[in-house]
Amino acid sequence: MTDRTQPPGGSSNTRRLRALDAIRKKSLLGGGPERIEKQHQAGKLTARERLHLLLDEGSFDEVDLFVQHDCTHFGVGKKKFKGDGVVTGYGRIDGRPVAVFSQDFTVFGGSLGKMHAAKICKIMDGAMKLGIPVVGLNDSGGARIQEGVESLGGYADIFLRNTLASGVVPQISCILGPCAGGAVYSPAITDFIFMVERTSYMFVTGPNVIKAVTHEEVTSEKLGGALVHNETSGVAHFRSRNEAECLQHVRRLIGFLPQNNAEEAPCVPTADDPARRDVRLNTHIPDNPQKPYDMKEVLHTVVDDRQFLEVHADFAKNIIVGFARLNGRPIGIVAQQPAVLAGCLDIHSSIKGARFVRFCDAFNIPLVVFEDVPGFLPGVAQEHGGIIVSGAKLLYAFAEATVPKVTVITRKAYGGAYDVMNSKHIRADVNFAWPTAEIAVMGPEGAVNIIFKKEIEQAKDPVATRARLIEEYRRKFANPYIAAEKGFIDAVIEPAETRLRLIRALDLLRTKRDKNPPKKHGNIPL
Repeated sequence: MTDRTQPPGGSSNTRRLRALDAIRKKSLLGGGPERIEKQHQAGKLTARERLHLLLDEGSFDEVDLFVQHDCTHFGVGKKKFKGDGVVTGYGRIDGRPVAVFSQDFTVFGGSLGKMHAAKICKIMDGAMKLGIPVVGLNDSGGARIQEGVESLGGYADIFLRNTLASGVVPQISCILGPCAGGAVYSPAITDFIFMVERTSYMFVTGPNVIKAVTHEEVTSEKLGGALVHNETSGVAHFRSRNEAECLQHVRRLIGFLPQNNAEEAPCVPTADDPARRDVRLNTHIPDNPQKPYDMKEVLHTVVDDRQFLEVHADFAKNIIVGFARLNGRPIGIVAQQPAVLAGCLDIHSSIKGARFVRFCDAFNIPLVVFEDVPGFLPGVAQEHGGIIVSGAKLLYAFAEATVPKVTVITRKAYGGAYDVMNSKHIRADVNFAWPTAEIAVMGPEGAVNIIFKKEIEQAKDPVATRARLIEEYRRKFANPYIAAEKGFIDAVIEPAETRLRLIRALDLLRTKRDKNPPKKHGNIPL
């Protein structure tokens, strides 16, 4: 009698399922237990462990598990691994879909060959079609030398897709190991770079090559470690103590971003009262205009739940950029930091600000500016280093941006820096000033030295005369009211009501429509 519970060919199907299960289990081991152990001993997670921490539990759908290289040179044909050293697929972060790739250092040192690159390109193409962010977890020894020019072509294929995706979907790179040569250019094109202290490195040429060519001796950490690229070069935007912290920070960043350039960033309900006042802001600005204060305290006081995600926190600290929410809606903040270089704009801070402004504009994130800028930093090094062009980058970025743009002048707004920092003249939508604002061509001291030069020189007491003239100039011109009379400032507001006024302004601007003249693209001063 036939057992009808056993489908025809059931034993054959069972064998096939077991074979599939065996292949899957083997692929999960990457380069094998010994190499996984070495990865852990180096303080690093495996490619799959990283995805487990990054993505919502159980949300990862892998693609191209069975891809293998087809190289036969130098004996590589005898060594083949399922997936070819990179895990690719789709998952979710807080329920929202993302495309991901995670390089596996246990397989050929994570080196990139033709098929490895093809997997990454496929997932990037998918992200563009679906309109979802791309997160790359980079841990690679660079191009797979045995594959020659095909590996170089693979890198170029990725670079092209990074460029075409720029401004269309958010791109985030995590450097979780070595990243050298051609491998550094893909992250450099992406929007944000995360690095981990003591385990991640980025450089075009490594310490050995530098020693051979220039005779300079330097360690990998000093040449291209997380601290160097976050503090000195500005290549990286975030640094973390370990990989788990890094991946949690990526999840937090994603929460502020839209899925693509055709959507708005997600609104998150908050219990923070939009009409909340904080009278401490009324006395936050020192009476002495030369005395610094911490602008971050202002930001934390104004935004929802005091939560501010700072970007580039360790680089060019005289300007602050980052994400926050007002009444649940994400905003991008650009602010001077008077506690560092008096908040002057210099080469690095101008570039830092410009890149952030352009990102926010590309992805429909409203910009809020807190301004206290005495001008551009003077000095031979700044002039020879191209402060003119660097400052023009920030000016260009603000002028080009069509998202809602609101400015709050807390104290100084001097000279050309006043124009650059989202002034009414370059299409800012709403411009507020605190009563402590000083809007002028230059500070009272410099203005008096020029305007009253002869009078001071001829005075019986030049010091007392200069002091009196400075005080008179300050009373007459170092305030927001002349600019308000001209319509350059929309309202002089009580500092304590800043949160409410910003929320109302941004709510009004939600229906804003603005555009730039038709053109292929502008020519930003690079």
